[in-house]
Amino acid sequence: MAHIDPLPPEDLTEFQPLFEQMEKMAGFVPNSLKTMARRPAILKGYFALANGVMMDGEVDLQLKRMAALMASTASGCRYCQAHMAIFSKVMGVSAESLMKIYQFELDDSFTDAEKAVLRLARDAGSVPNAVTAEHFAELGEFFSDDQIVEIVGAISLFGFLNRWNDTMGTDLEEAPLQVASETLANVGWRAGKHAGADAG
Repeated sequence: MAHIDPLPPEDLTEFQPLFEQMEKMAGFVPNSLKTMARRPAILKGYFALANGVMMDGEVDLQLKRMAALMASTASGCRYCQAHMAIFSKVMGVSAESLMKIYQFELDDSFTDAEKAVLRLARDAGSVPNAVTAEHFAELGEFFSDDQIVEIVGAISLFGFLNRWNDTMGTDLEEAPLQVASETLANVGWRAGKHAGADAG
């Protein structure tokens, strides 16, 4: 259960256009953002960073989302894992494809470039951080320095979100709770502290 309640809709008018876009795209507005809105500068900064990292650049968005899921899994953030599951579904990724990420080292359907990114995300999400020079040498075979910065940006964005949501105990919304329960339960996912009163 959340330690700090998200703001109610009547207190979120400043961000209503952005939230309406999210509602159309995913079917819900994340409680994490409604909580950040208590300090509007934090939410504005988050939006700027998220857009710069996830929406701009040269690296495929789906690969960045895969990295985000892997990093969130390694860090243990169940809230962010559930969100990556529903956003993958919104983008048309099947549950079977999503589950493959957990066995990527053994799955030949992943390219060497994708495996390099997923290794970096897994080891960057670990505590303590387990990234070495070898990770960057491997990435350098497939990506430019600018693209590597973009990939690390996606992993680091979710590092912030992982810490935010695990610390706040953010309540999962109904839609991502349902999708994660259907797709990630086979790999041991449970809502845990994120199964709040509104999570159904």
